Amino acid sequence: MGKADGATSQGPLRILVITTGLKLGGAEQQIAALARAFLELGNDVAILSLTKGKEIDLPPEIRVTELDMRKTPLSMFAALRKARQLVHRWHPDVIHAHMVHANLFARALARSRNMPPVICSAHSAREGGRLRALAYRATDRWCAMTTHVSEAGRAAMVASGAVPDRRVIVVPNGIDTSRFHPDQASRERMRSDLGLGPDDVLVLNVGRLVPEKDQAMLIDAFGEVSRVLPKARLMIAGDGPLRGELVRQVAQHGLNHVVLLAGARKDVPELLRAADVFVLSSRIEGMPLAVGEALASGLPVVATAAAGVSEVAGDTATLTPIGNPQALADALRTTIARLPCTEPERDRRRQRIVGRFDVNGVARQWLAQYRRLREQH
Repeated sequence: MGKADGATSQGPLRILVITTGLKLGGAEQQIAALARAFLELGNDVAILSLTKGKEIDLPPEIRVTELDMRKTPLSMFAALRKARQLVHRWHPDVIHAHMVHANLFARALARSRNMPPVICSAHSAREGGRLRALAYRATDRWCAMTTHVSEAGRAAMVASGAVPDRRVIVVPNGIDTSRFHPDQASRERMRSDLGLGPDDVLVLNVGRLVPEKDQAMLIDAFGEVSRVLPKARLMIAGDGPLRGELVRQVAQHGLNHVVLLAGARKDVPELLRAADVFVLSSRIEGMPLAVGEALASGLPVVATAAAGVSEVAGDTATLTPIGNPQALADALRTTIARLPCTEPERDRRRQRIVGRFDVNGVARQWLAQYRRLREQH
């Protein structure tokens, strides 16, 4: 798609994105995917990160400013001053913040004079405890719009008192379906690189190693799967503070020969093509990008019924109760027994994502919202 496709009589937009960070997380990957789509549609994008460290890939046309903000009032005031200077120098049409810390920062920034409209997007069904809900509610009047990536997450925000029902809408995450798609040649190359034989069944999980993703429960479940299906292999792609605990758990279960903690990976599209089944074990989600990416790749998905999963997958995935390793193990065994998938099954999963969540369509939704808010501001 060329840049001319995004041109309108209203002209291009200048979009300033504020994010808590630019590490390898789902929300950060969504920011990058949207930024690429906005550029392709003929707009200008700049990113302001509250913290240092950029792990996601961004086009060189995007200017990134890292504030290195610390948890002190003095550091926050200094960061707000730098952000105001950037806004007054770059003149964005809108400011779009993502994740709780960036959302609250953007609302504080919005109190300054001569600021464009501010949009705040939440990505988790649990944005924090009572204090964060109070902070959201107290600063609600300083933003033009609050959004969530799923209806379940939106309902949770309203129930917590963080935002009035009339002041929050759902705009889903977008999946870059040009990157996530079936490819037999890529599958064969990656399976060879991973040392997988033709009879090996690769079950893939992608996510940070944090309590919310509950890979500890997944490892318990996979112990049951491996006992019955010795050719099954589990790869967990991601890193995080629980890595050491999970390494010990794998060893305690005697699963070192079938479970690989692969660390953070930048070749997730290729890993998905190499996999036979995708599994999500999360307790908390917003709208899980990894599930959408797996479905776009044609994979069968087994997932816990965390917030937003059913909205992404519809009836194309097998859902199990949160925190139930036996149910997850049973669903994985049943799904593996049905392999290999047929071409119509793969196409149906992919079309679920292409038809509802393609990133270019989601980007156009955002651009329409930006223009409406700019005109009203």
